[in-house]
Amino acid sequence: MNFDVIVIGAGAAGLLCAATTGSRKRKTLLIDHAKRPGKKILISGGGRSNFTNYYIEPEKYLCENPHFCKSALSQYTQWDFIALVEQYKIKYHEKSLGQLFCDDSAKEIVAMLVSECEKNDVTFAYQTDISEVKAREQGGYSVTTDKHTYTCTSLIIASGGLSMPKLGASPFAYKVAKQFGLEVLPTSAGLVPFTLPPELKTPLAEVSGVSIPVEVSTPNKSFVEDMLITHRGLSGPSILQISSYWHPGEEVFINLYPGDDFGAFLNESISTQPNVSLKNLLATKFAKRFAETFIDLHKFENVPIKQLSHKEQARLVDLVHNWNIRPDGTEGYRTAEVTLGGVNTDHLSSKTMEVKSHPNLYFIGEAVDVTGWLGGYNFQWAWSSGYVAGMNA
Repeated sequence: MNFDVIVIGAGAAGLLCAATTGSRKRKTLLIDHAKRPGKKILISGGGRSNFTNYYIEPEKYLCENPHFCKSALSQYTQWDFIALVEQYKIKYHEKSLGQLFCDDSAKEIVAMLVSECEKNDVTFAYQTDISEVKAREQGGYSVTTDKHTYTCTSLIIASGGLSMPKLGASPFAYKVAKQFGLEVLPTSAGLVPFTLPPELKTPLAEVSGVSIPVEVSTPNKSFVEDMLITHRGLSGPSILQISSYWHPGEEVFINLYPGDDFGAFLNESISTQPNVSLKNLLATKFAKRFAETFIDLHKFENVPIKQLSHKEQARLVDLVHNWNIRPDGTEGYRTAEVTLGGVNTDHLSSKTMEVKSHPNLYFIGEAVDVTGWLGGYNFQWAWSSGYVAGMNA
């Protein structure tokens, strides 16, 4: 069975790509091993899909070549995808920091993309396992599956990375890349919670569920968003964001009082309410359970604040503004939202996503070494990279 284009992977990038090739009257086959398309879209954003962001910028993407993503992001912008969403009358809202979510359900985004594919006569092959991909001597590619061998002029790999294996994530894209002589940069879990060593994990587990607005930093990056304490370690938007910049063994610096001066607050409190206990003072700024745990963890006595020595005051202020934690690691691909690393972009055209050394072979989406921030950036990369490959395949 011959097609003009075969797209492997019916996730965000693959669906939009197949719809795009179909719109150009290219006979298109979309293959996936799952029963249904768009699994990751369906669970994203708590089931409401954080489908893009108002503030898409190349600086909010990690890549060995920081310029690579610019072309695709400019060819198909967040406004283009928003226009498609509005065309389908899907209601959406901005949650914070430009993040856009469906009012109702992520199912609407998947239905929209499937409808775009169907409208453009894309053929679907679900629950299909691929055993071999190869270049044909006469040009083009063949894809051997458990059902048929298909041939095509253009082949697009959109099978994603390693994050969330329960949803079917696999190294398929990397295997194909290596088969064709492309370098795959080392991969790791991104946008992922931290695990903690026992001496921190055990006491903090007592206050799991507490969320605190913080500034969290590594030596080269900072984010100001909420941090969530869990029974396994640390999560929440700030932690997920910084995890993409963190390297094993590094410390993370947490400012529990961002944008303000805890030292000034403490001095004022000593003047105006000297007999208040340290725990009760901290409980005016943090959850009471966390205040208690923080004092115990750092071996402060719960005395009236007027009894704190200058040395203890200085240590308290330093800990509140610069709490150093060395994570044990991360929760790994099991809960990671994205995969860092992947197919080296040096092998690809930034304008088309085509492999420079193999005409009509393309890699898009999470399979490629482009990783966005939390907040709709990775979906926008999927839409943008899928569109430009679809317009050129």
